[in-house]
Amino acid sequence: MTDSKKTVVVGATPNPSRYAYQAAHMLSRYGHTFIPLSIKQGSVAGEEIMDLRQKPLIPEVDTLTLYIGSRHHAEWMDYLLSLSPKRIIFNPGTENPEFMQKAEEQGIEVVAGCTLVMLRTGIY
Repeated sequence: MTDSKKTVVVGATPNPSRYAYQAAHMLSRYGHTFIPLSIKQGSVAGEEIMDLRQKPLIPEVDTLTLYIGSRHHAEWMDYLLSLSPKRIIFNPGTENPEFMQKAEEQGIEVVAGCTLVMLRTGIY
């Protein structure tokens, strides 16, 4: 098993049909600490979803994995960057050139990829 990477699942959901739900469960199975963060309420993989609207302070973030559409990024971009993650994974459908550029300018690794595939193939 790889070292645990504290991951914030942005757009977490208790809905089992969503990729964000699957990602939370897979992160847990692969031994990674994850923080579900969303405007949705409930819990996923045994963790209570934190309210994105409250912009909670989350220390020592390794990875943000995005499951919110790019049309919602402007509202949350500055807050998410303020968490100072080492990397941001833009899952399919969440790619955003402006957000990606801002992250890179702050020295954050930007990955256009799929968290689920990255975990399954051991490149997470």
